[in-house]
Amino acid sequence: MKSLLKILPLFTLLFFSCQKEYETLGPKEELLQQIAQLNQEIEAFEQMAQKNASNKELQQSFEKSRLAYKKIEWAVEYFTPEPARFINGPALDELEVEENKFLNPSGFQVIEELIYPTFSTKAKATLQREIAVLKGLIMQVKEHISAITISPDYVVDAVKMQMYRIITLGITGFDSPIANNSIPEAQASLLALPSVIEKLHQEPSQIQNSLLERISKAAAFCNSAKDFNSFDRALFIKNYLNPISKNLQEFQQHHKIANVAKTNAILQTASSLFGSKVFNVDAFIPSQEYAYTSAKAQLGKELFYDTSFSKEGTRSCASCHNPELAFTDGLKTNLSLSGGQLLRNTPTLTYAGLQNAQFWDMRQTDLEKQSLDVIQNKDEMHGNIRDNIKNITSNPSYQKLIQKAFPKSKKLEEWQLQNALASYVRSLNKFNSKFDQHFTEPATALSAEEQLGFNVFAGKGKCATCHFIPLFNGTVPPAYKKTEQEVIGTPQIKNGKKIDPDLGRYAQYKMPQLLHAFKTPTLRNVALTAPYMHNGVFKSLEEVVVFYNEGGGAGTGIAVDNQTLPSDKLNLTAKEQKALVAFMKTLTDSK
Repeated sequence: MKSLLKILPLFTLLFFSCQKEYETLGPKEELLQQIAQLNQEIEAFEQMAQKNASNKELQQSFEKSRLAYKKIEWAVEYFTPEPARFINGPALDELEVEENKFLNPSGFQVIEELIYPTFSTKAKATLQREIAVLKGLIMQVKEHISAITISPDYVVDAVKMQMYRIITLGITGFDSPIANNSIPEAQASLLALPSVIEKLHQEPSQIQNSLLERISKAAAFCNSAKDFNSFDRALFIKNYLNPISKNLQEFQQHHKIANVAKTNAILQTASSLFGSKVFNVDAFIPSQEYAYTSAKAQLGKELFYDTSFSKEGTRSCASCHNPELAFTDGLKTNLSLSGGQLLRNTPTLTYAGLQNAQFWDMRQTDLEKQSLDVIQNKDEMHGNIRDNIKNITSNPSYQKLIQKAFPKSKKLEEWQLQNALASYVRSLNKFNSKFDQHFTEPATALSAEEQLGFNVFAGKGKCATCHFIPLFNGTVPPAYKKTEQEVIGTPQIKNGKKIDPDLGRYAQYKMPQLLHAFKTPTLRNVALTAPYMHNGVFKSLEEVVVFYNEGGGAGTGIAVDNQTLPSDKLNLTAKEQKALVAFMKTLTDSK
């Protein structure tokens, strides 16, 4: 890290000298030039690998290649997402569960694992093969960029996405998990943006000048990083990155650059990644007829408390999802209709609409299917929506609500009841916690301990590499099209040395990578949702932090061959662990 920080001033100088060379080029032509530069850096790295260079030389050459990639990341991720996921994706198998197949990982993160902390000459052939694969992926990017038109609306949208990517992935260690070069790489990403913005063929304006100045200051702030762990991410986001996002929105409006016509998880009108009007729940619905309306949510709220969906008429959705407990039940695992223990802990329904999979084992893709699954389950409600339609439509208190929710329908259908219930759950996204207020309201601030906790969460603790800011679930930003699962080696009992026997996703998809894999849940309102984990094994957040600090199940001595969580100890101090818990408590929504 220190060696990389030393070369940053030189990198900055080279960047601005190269900017003169490209000032007459359009965005597409400049991109192609930069892709060629990246390829040159990778070829130089390849030569290092071939001539048995020293460990330090290999790492320095690799770092130059990564910095060159970060200059074009805004475009590669946006315009060529398919090769991008293999150029800079996690060093984990890419699972395609429906086809029961997987793709081996490749790219920068795989190479990083080979050469950090030290490179073994036994891995020389593997390294050379991975470099060759990387070069092929870059060639795919070049061919695609050469064939497309890059218009101002797409450029602005791509730059916005890059700002969100820096916040959620770039500064958290997500794509530099071992080398921990995230801050210099975030700086490289920022330094690439002024040239992009200036090439939008717009007349210079005060707003543009302000935007470029903010980017320059944000990039300069990266030089304050002594190392990965000490970087003040809370300050960086609030005082530097959020203002850039807002300035970008103002720049787009001032120059009358249209929004890209697409349904995105982040609303086009959003001026930053934080606040109550940022995320679009309709990006997670099965199809357009399921679109959210407040009228549907109001009908769904009434249905949520209706016991007529259960066979015995004794249980409603609210029986197991208590609003006072962030729509959980406070139990280790829930109780069946007959009074026996169910297999898993009841997850919160808050923010459940902002993910692409439901249940711990991710067996349903949307909230409509989730409600049907629960209602029909013989141990949970043992009901039937279809058989209940007549009772609901004949109820005077429902008739007006149904008419408002589905004004064009002559007859209430089963899917509409599912949609109403799902719409109510989609309304449970307040985004008004102390954390949210800190990043959106100047007068509200996290305490020093809470800010330390956030910086541990997004830095040294690597929590944000799975629980992505600001949703704090496993839905991968900034596209939010994929929700991840993890294998963390949860014990059967606290401090036990045997993994919990629950097979997780493996029960549905018999792939070895999914054995004991569970969805990464949201941490929003986590202070209200104890006990924790899919089996409720931990009673407090303090216990959860200790488990992760030890390296999960594998770190505590449990045999977990496929653990995706790094098994290395985090070495968090007692102060950092306490601060981490304090931060997570700021994620509780205000009533």
